[in-house]
Amino acid sequence: MWKINPISHTNFVKKLRKLWFDWPFSWWKHLFMSKWDLDLTIPNTHSNKDIGVWLLSRILKQANIRIDEWNNNK
Repeated sequence: MWKINPISHTNFVKKLRKLWFDWPFSWWKHLFMSKWDLDLTIPNTHSNKDIGVWLLSRILKQANIRIDEWNNNK
């Protein structure tokens, strides 16, 4: 079974960029990153806290990114 860990917002964006997502853009109150026909809502930074495992797993599922693909992308 693959395991994911909490990640900082900066590292989260860097990893998505390596997976061919565009730079984050702002629309109203949220940030988005896009890849082909998928617009992915990403969480805002909140007092420099990490993105938790529960939220990270939901975002990866929405983006169709496998956990092994996420962990192998450094």
